[in-house]
Amino acid sequence: MMTDKLIVISDLHIVAPGDRIIGIDPAARLRQALDHALATHPDASCILLLGDLTHHGLPAEYAHLRDILAPVPIPVHMTLGNHDRRDAFDAVFPGRMDANGFICSSVPLRGATLVICDTLDGPPYDDRHHAGRLCPERLRWLDTALSGTDRAILALHHPPAPVLMPGMDAIGLANGAELLDLVDRHPSVAQMIFGHIHRTISGQMRGHPFAIFKSPCHQMPMDMTSRSTSLSVAEPGAYGIVCVTKTCIIVHSEDFTLDPPLIDDPHSA
Repeated sequence: MMTDKLIVISDLHIVAPGDRIIGIDPAARLRQALDHALATHPDASCILLLGDLTHHGLPAEYAHLRDILAPVPIPVHMTLGNHDRRDAFDAVFPGRMDANGFICSSVPLRGATLVICDTLDGPPYDDRHHAGRLCPERLRWLDTALSGTDRAILALHHPPAPVLMPGMDAIGLANGAELLDLVDRHPSVAQMIFGHIHRTISGQMRGHPFAIFKSPCHQMPMDMTSRSTSLSVAEPGAYGIVCVTKTCIIVHSEDFTLDPPLIDDPHSA
């Protein structure tokens, strides 16, 4: 019945070995996520890393990530988020940039095409500015990539419309309306997936279904009033599972750090 299964890990925020974010080691959490996903979903087609691969965009952080990914036995696709830096990424992961210098790719799967677009705004960079942007080159690339699909899963780091969390909405995709205008023209887009918010969120944007995933590391608290973009809470780490069948796309979220024992109790059904 299933044609594809994608493991989605967003907002890794890898730092130098030994460093932590709110007391959590992002590298240890990523290793735990990968071990859990590969053991629980050995039929996965690939892994997608959905931006904010590192916390400071430093070459040493990307090298640390490269070493963590080295043993992974299935394809790993990735793109960039606002904490990433192109030159440092390219120095450690050469050959992944497209002709325009972006980390965009179109990945044919058995039941859909995974279209991955880089939303990092820059260079130049402003460390106080974390909104994303799609330049004309990337919008043209997306238009072409989606034109060649019968069924597409569109993956970006920054959501293109508000999720009613004021702080994070202020640093979403700055020209999100342009992205949604483009999606409106491509009925092949069956699902959109995003990161950036560090929460599990789903719904529709202009009628198009979307899902947003938590981080394997630190999370954004459920706060629909604050304008801060740096609120963090040590909720369980998670990854996403996107399952593609002939008739459906199903999106799950797995809080892998909980990993409770299974209890088969008929009275709980």
